[in-house]
Amino acid sequence: MNIEKIKTLGELKKAGYQSKSIKDELRGNLITSLKTGNKLFDEIKGYEETVIPQLQTAILSRHNILLLGLRGQAKTRLARLMIHLLDEYIPVIKGSELNDDPLRPISRYGSDLIAEMKDETPVEWQHRNERYTEKLATPDVTVADLIGDLDAIKAATLKLTYADERVIHYGLIPRSHRSIFVINELPDLQARIQVALFNILQEGDIQIRGFKLRLPLDLQFVFTANPEDYTNRGSIVTPLKDRIGSQILTHYPHSIEIAQSITKQEAKVPTDQEKNIVIPQLLHDLIEQLAFEARKSEFIDQKSGVSARLTISAFENLYSVIQRRMLINGEEKSIARINDLYGLIAALTGKVELVYEGELEGINNVAIQLISKSIRSQFINYFPDPDKMKKSKLKNPYQEIIHWFNEGNTLDLMHTASNQDYEKLLKNIPGLSEVVKNYTKPADKAEQLLLTEFVLHGLAEYSQISKKKLVSNTSFRDLVGSIFNMKDEEEE
Repeated sequence: MNIEKIKTLGELKKAGYQSKSIKDELRGNLITSLKTGNKLFDEIKGYEETVIPQLQTAILSRHNILLLGLRGQAKTRLARLMIHLLDEYIPVIKGSELNDDPLRPISRYGSDLIAEMKDETPVEWQHRNERYTEKLATPDVTVADLIGDLDAIKAATLKLTYADERVIHYGLIPRSHRSIFVINELPDLQARIQVALFNILQEGDIQIRGFKLRLPLDLQFVFTANPEDYTNRGSIVTPLKDRIGSQILTHYPHSIEIAQSITKQEAKVPTDQEKNIVIPQLLHDLIEQLAFEARKSEFIDQKSGVSARLTISAFENLYSVIQRRMLINGEEKSIARINDLYGLIAALTGKVELVYEGELEGINNVAIQLISKSIRSQFINYFPDPDKMKKSKLKNPYQEIIHWFNEGNTLDLMHTASNQDYEKLLKNIPGLSEVVKNYTKPADKAEQLLLTEFVLHGLAEYSQISKKKLVSNTSFRDLVGSIFNMKDEEEE
């Protein structure tokens, strides 16, 4: 259909246009996509076997949809991607505030214009990007905001009585006729406002201030919410929940690999950082492990959830921590270090809600513990388990390193150490490079140094040596000596 040539209702009829509801439109386009093998919602990772099939089923059933899940689970992103299942353009009566279908007008304006101009009624075309409305539910949202109210100024200006429906000022929902309408955080909407949605969902019409008015609105509703049991801010009233056709549970990534693909896709890294800084796979693993550790930490409120934005922010910060170090040392290129993880604390502290025990521990200490647990969890994916090696009858590959520290040697690794100083410090410790060569295959010298540092952090997390995170450096010592030093400090 050549939409550029269709300017009137008569031309639209001659072209053979047929009206259809938005739910039929979504359903028809989804059927076509599934038949042709066109990938849908491919921006969303990790939902291929869970959420997306359920969402497609809901669309095929022509249901209104509730996406239920913790924060940072791409609920709103899913809703926004649904516009790609709409027709690229649809005809509307020109000047209609309710996006009237020229063949099925619902407003007084549309009906009167067609009665007056008949086949000469002007028609314009609306792109699918204009057929999406999103509203964040907040306690101050009113029925007038969503549905509409009488407009005294309009009544006075047009010299109309309140019995005339033309005095109505329509809210967001009627103005979204023939569109996808999304309400985010539905439980935050006051119960009386949720009740006002009943008739729209069940009957497809609205009531305003007692008007004998029937507007058969054509809408695809998508609601998002945290699970009711997980929030004390409010709940979804039962009759409203009953009227929502499909409730779909979202979830966090089930694997490190999926989580990494999400982080890489969503992180926005400046070009100069990406060009001059190398982030080895180890650091990608450690950053994603942070979120996995946070989602099972006893100090973090699991009912609140740990958003995928945690790792995205941490990944972006990692580049900036390294760039800051490069600028201080006048270096052009660098590679990520384990020590750089401590520069990500600011990205972690704002992304988690603590329980009472966590508040007592302190948010910074909780963040440091998450880093420690991430290193411990990932260490055995790269090197032998130090605990098992200690108990094994085989030669302990870490013995030479541990012995070096037991003899009173220490290592103070500055957070802003230059590449040259970093290499010099790590090369001084006997046995470190041998462990890396025996168990890993570093891509180059820089990555070998990173893995060398990782061995030190890993041994510390498995209590083979001592590690203390200070303001400007990380200090490694022998385990026994550090315990006595702590006692001396307490006595003083």
